[in-house]
Amino acid sequence: MTEFKKRGVILMNLGSPDSTEVKDVQKYLLEFLMDGRVIDYPYLFRKILVGGIIVPTRSPKSAEAYKTIWTKEGSPLVVFTKQLQQALQQQVSVPVEIAMRYGNPTIESAYANLLKKMPDMEDVIAVPLYPHYAMSSYETAVEYAKEIHAQKKYSFKLNFIKPYYNEENYINALSENIGPYLQQDYDQLLFSYHGLPGRHLKKSDPTGIHCLKAYDCCNLPSSAHATCYRHQVFTTTRMVTERLGIPASKFSISFQSRLGKGWLQPFTDKRLEEMPKEGIKKLLIVCPAFVSDCLETLEEIAIRGKESFMKAGGESYSMIPCLNTNPLWVKTIAKWVNEYVAGERNMVLGL
Repeated sequence: MTEFKKRGVILMNLGSPDSTEVKDVQKYLLEFLMDGRVIDYPYLFRKILVGGIIVPTRSPKSAEAYKTIWTKEGSPLVVFTKQLQQALQQQVSVPVEIAMRYGNPTIESAYANLLKKMPDMEDVIAVPLYPHYAMSSYETAVEYAKEIHAQKKYSFKLNFIKPYYNEENYINALSENIGPYLQQDYDQLLFSYHGLPGRHLKKSDPTGIHCLKAYDCCNLPSSAHATCYRHQVFTTTRMVTERLGIPASKFSISFQSRLGKGWLQPFTDKRLEEMPKEGIKKLLIVCPAFVSDCLETLEEIAIRGKESFMKAGGESYSMIPCLNTNPLWVKTIAKWVNEYVAGERNMVLGL
């Protein structure tokens, strides 16, 4: 370990309701969906859509969904993030806190906890737990952390680990996590990534002329790839399947959790219904857009996804857990933090 007593680490994740009560789910969904980087419509229209239609309609259903995965300790996403914090703390010499973009614990509480431990703190290394860049995940987490930092006029500097979709150690950890499941008999491994509206890709394209405009855009060299979610998930999939020696006929990509029209395709829920009819009866499914298991993996994929696939004629269905506290994943984050503390900044975006 490298000793440096004036730096702290914050692990940043999406968030969760405080409980499965409808009122708590409503509060969480309102904060989440009113984020202009999630639903990127004009404020007044977004307020009517979210507050008047989506949240009142969706909250009771979401509350029931959360009940199917809730643990004695609380929300799985928060629990896994806390466990990751504890595991990482054993491998780094600087204090580690966690923060959620929506809900609790907040980024402000994470800053406060670090300052209690280290009043003269000079630097915070924030680790967004999103491997791929998207305005509705990585970007909103970073911008919100910066906003609170500026509002509170903290004197410490704020730095963010860059998206690590193609970083060698992350790919190794993800591959190791998937590898044991390939020992069983399977017809295909489905990489199910969280969906995005196509307009988000275009908005994140600094060139304005590449994403979803150029033919085969994700395979053409461009500066747009640094902020292109679609290119990055394709890259992660390619690197992992090459590392594991999975032939092209044995894997595919889909996108889950869509809300509205114009989202990236193919859709996971549709593919799960179609695959058995295509002779894919034994399925493995993994969700690399998430590093911590949550509602979208444990309920949407592991429960509802399995029911849909088996009802359509499937014979076996296994969801591969997220990285959570995989030892190699913990070691990977520790490596990034320790390299930064030692002055090796190649993995860090300073802001």
